[in-house]
Amino acid sequence: MTVAAVASTTIPGTTAPKKKVNFANLGVGAAMNMFEVTTLGQPFEVIKTHLAANRQDNLATAFKKIYQRGGITGFYQGMIPWAWIEASTKGAVLIFAAGEIEYVALNSGISPFAAGLVGGMGGGLAQAYTTMGFCTFMKTVEITRHKATGPSVSTFAVASEIFKREGIRGINKGVNAVAVRQCTNWGSRLGLSRLAEETIRKLRGPETAHMPLTGWEKIAASAIGGGLSIWNQPIEVIRVEMQSQLKTVGRPEKMTIANCARWIWQTNGLKGFYRGSVPRFGLGMWQTICMVAGGDALKKFVNEKYGKN
Repeated sequence: MTVAAVASTTIPGTTAPKKKVNFANLGVGAAMNMFEVTTLGQPFEVIKTHLAANRQDNLATAFKKIYQRGGITGFYQGMIPWAWIEASTKGAVLIFAAGEIEYVALNSGISPFAAGLVGGMGGGLAQAYTTMGFCTFMKTVEITRHKATGPSVSTFAVASEIFKREGIRGINKGVNAVAVRQCTNWGSRLGLSRLAEETIRKLRGPETAHMPLTGWEKIAASAIGGGLSIWNQPIEVIRVEMQSQLKTVGRPEKMTIANCARWIWQTNGLKGFYRGSVPRFGLGMWQTICMVAGGDALKKFVNEKYGKN
């Protein structure tokens, strides 16, 4: 889960241009994140979450069970309202926080890779603790809770019941795991995307290394950065297990990151920590293409049309 564009990549050896963060730029982050989640993002999220919570299932079984829960709409469980609320806010948070951090880091003299790493980590942490905790928890609840064949219980009723039973801590369950995931997610995605961009420039040769990347080169760099960032899948499996509504004999009632990791190891071994890696690989690529390559392009268009920063 996921996110927006950061300041455009700086060509090595130059000073990072300061880009004023205005409402239009914040809107770019929200718009790109809404596009990402409404297209392929939520189906990838649902499949990934199902496999992380139901670690005995394979990919084919996951598709079958999700489809049985609601047909095609089963792949969009948790999107309305929780994923849309989350997407419309966390994108703006990331574009502000990561963009400012990356600018300061670049002008301190470190490489674009290191600046992207630091900016992404800071932006990911800002997302987790400002906008994502409750929404990410409720998305997971919708994907993992039992849905009877009779009259359905609304998602708002479920949220209200959890709040009455467990308070503010209950509806933010697993937020620390979300923070670790977002920090490592976007540190890796932005850092590796910037590293891929640098590599593409070097492969071009010295004559054209100074020229901006083409759209397809930005997409390729973003896909590489997003795809390689699934190394932290164990953190995501722990996050899903902490927020899951599945009831299993012996499962700890009050979960922390430590006892959750121990539970996964005891029940599924090492492979349990990597359940859902395939859909998350697709999700990581799609999110990073939308938020880095697409976000940079849309931000440039908005700035040129409505006035440069």
